[in-house]
Amino acid sequence: MEQPTPLPSRCDVLVVGAGPAGSACALWLARAGHDVLLADQHTFPRDKVCGDGLIPDTHAALRRLGVYDEVAALAAPVPHVRCIGPRGAFVDVAGTLSVLPRKTLDHILVRAAERAGARLLAPLRFEAPLLEGERVVGARFQAAGGGHEITARWVVLATGAVPQALIASGLCERRTPSGVALRGYVRHDAMVGRIKQMQLVWHPRLRGGYGWIFPAPGGLFNIGTGLTGSHIVQRNGKGRMQDINLRDMLDAFCEVYAPARELMSGGELQGEIKGAPLRCTLRGARWSRPGLLVAGEAAGSTYAFSGEGIGKAMETGLLAAEALLARRQVADDDAVRQRYEAALRTLQPRFDLYETASHVNLHPWIADLVVWRARRSARIRSRLAGILEETQNPGRLFSWSGMSKLMFE
Repeated sequence: MEQPTPLPSRCDVLVVGAGPAGSACALWLARAGHDVLLADQHTFPRDKVCGDGLIPDTHAALRRLGVYDEVAALAAPVPHVRCIGPRGAFVDVAGTLSVLPRKTLDHILVRAAERAGARLLAPLRFEAPLLEGERVVGARFQAAGGGHEITARWVVLATGAVPQALIASGLCERRTPSGVALRGYVRHDAMVGRIKQMQLVWHPRLRGGYGWIFPAPGGLFNIGTGLTGSHIVQRNGKGRMQDINLRDMLDAFCEVYAPARELMSGGELQGEIKGAPLRCTLRGARWSRPGLLVAGEAAGSTYAFSGEGIGKAMETGLLAAEALLARRQVADDDAVRQRYEAALRTLQPRFDLYETASHVNLHPWIADLVVWRARRSARIRSRLAGILEETQNPGRLFSWSGMSKLMFE
C-alpha cells in the first residue's frame, strides 16, 4: 500500500487561504522563486458564495496574473450593468464585464499558483499562529491525520470574511460582518437571452442593500440579495447575522421585481441557496503583526457600495507579495509591514468613497433620481461608467452634495 506523502513542515512564505487574494499572493511569490505553501481548509474545486460578477478591476488583476485568457474562455461576457430603481426605470452602464462562478474562477487561480511553483496543501484547517515571542513564525493546522505545524519566514493570512482565523491571530477588531449576502443558481432556459446584463435592483423592500440577477455560463443565472456596509447595524440595531433573514429579503426581491419572480418560480434551482458574510472598507482587522500580513476579505477588501471584492482581494494579495519581495532591499521586518500597510492606506480613500456611495443602498429613492437624470444626460451616464471603471469619484454623484448638484446638472 502506497504511503501518503508527508506534509511539509517549513517554507519561506506560508499563505493561508486559497481564494483570490491568497492564490494571487502565492502565484506572485512563487513566480519570483520563493518557496511558497498555499494552505486551504477545502479541496478544490469548491463552491464559494458570491455574485460571480467580474468587473474592470478584476479583469485588470487577471491580466496581470497571466490568467485572463483562461478565465475569458469560460466566462459569460456581459455588455453592461443595468441599474434599476424602485419605480422600475433603468439605465445601462457599459463596462468590461463578465460572469464566472467562483468555483471555476478560484480553481483557475489555484492551478495557476501551482504552475508557478506554489505547493497546495488541502484540506488543512488553520488553528493558530506559531509564535516566537510576539513574532509569527508559522501556523498550526488540523489535518486528516491530526495536528500539523508549519514554520515559515512569513505568513500571509487570506482566510476571507469569517473571523475565526483573525481572532486566533489576535488581529480581529470587529467580529460582526460589515455585510451579508445570499445567492442561488437557477436554470431557466426560457430566460436565456432575455437577461443579458448584470441587473442590480434597489427598492424600499430591500433597504440597506439590493437584489441582483447575473447571467452565468451554461444557461445559469446567479440570483441573490445582500446587505452591505454599516447598514446591517442600522437595519436591526444589533448587527448580528442571525437577526437578518436574507431569505425573506430574497422573497421580497421576487415580489417586487418580476424577472426575479419568474426566474425563481419557473426555473430549476441548482443546489442550495447559500449565504455568507462580507468584510468591507478595509476595516475590522489589523493589517499586520510581526511575521504576518493580512490580505483579501480578511482585511476588508470588499466595496460597501456594491459588495464586489474579487478584484480588490487579488490586488491586496499582490501588494502583500510585493512587500515581501521588497524585503531583500529593506533592513528589517518592520519595514515590510510598513510598506504593506502604506500600500493599503493608498487604497483606503477609494474604499471610503464607495462607502459614501453606499447611501443609495439605505435610501433607494437615490437610485430613482440617478436613473432619471442619467437617462437624460450622456455626461452622467459617462460618469457612471467611470465609477465602474474606477476612473470617477463615486462620492461626487452619490453623496448628499452630489445629489444636490444632480438635480440641476
